[in-house]
Amino acid sequence: MRVTRLRVYPVKSFAGEDVDSAAVNPWGLDQDRRWAIVDSDGKSLTARQHNHLLGLSAHALSDTAVQLSDRDGSSVTVDMAEGGDTIEVSHSGQGTALAARGEVNDWLSERVGLDARLVWQSDPTVRPIDPEDGGQPGEVVSLADGGPLLLASEASLRQLDEWAEADAAPLDMIRFRPNVIIDDLEPFVEESWSQVTIGDVRFRVTMICDRCVMTTIEPTTLERGKEPIRTLAQHRQRDHKTWFGIRLTPLDGGRIHVGDAIDATASVVSQPAAG
Repeated sequence: MRVTRLRVYPVKSFAGEDVDSAAVNPWGLDQDRRWAIVDSDGKSLTARQHNHLLGLSAHALSDTAVQLSDRDGSSVTVDMAEGGDTIEVSHSGQGTALAARGEVNDWLSERVGLDARLVWQSDPTVRPIDPEDGGQPGEVVSLADGGPLLLASEASLRQLDEWAEADAAPLDMIRFRPNVIIDDLEPFVEESWSQVTIGDVRFRVTMICDRCVMTTIEPTTLERGKEPIRTLAQHRQRDHKTWFGIRLTPLDGGRIHVGDAIDATASVVSQPAAG
């Protein structure tokens, strides 16, 4: 098994970008989900409610700076080294974040259709992984949902395509917003793992990932449909939730690369029915 793609999402709910390699921090991949969008009250704004966010992209210029771009060719750059406002935010366990000032918020507000602000997680060591998401004392996460990394399997995706109705278009893996995409021989075998080594970096599997309505947004057209939730509900449902991919927490620092070999340790875990 090997890594076939690596992706980071500098701004939560924005489109991601492929990278050849990435540094692994305790809270996730370098430049992954350290930024987010909130409303005037500090409440998180995501693509679950605002599809257009997935049509926006972000590229990290440094640890403190990011460039936001729209499909219409417009862009705006912000560097939090120039200062910001500390505000309360609704991301569980986060407390506060540093809010950008100036034109970036006007740019975002125009696209979201309400008063929006860009915020930055200046200290990525403050937000604990929720114990309900498999977190252990001392483990931290960026502004990502659930855990520092998400791993998804091409074999599992192919199985979903085989299960789907005949008129359904093949699913794009990007719908699931993974950080690490792997090839393997058996669909959903990743759900039996307790520990994964990617290259030289070890990770603990914290949980199987439950999937939300955000996966039903087609990444190119930004239109909502029934897939993959319809097929997941038929074949991958447990506890009134649907499941695809696994969440990982780093046990080591280091760097992972596209092409890295994967070694996995299996354990007996509770899994969704697969069929």
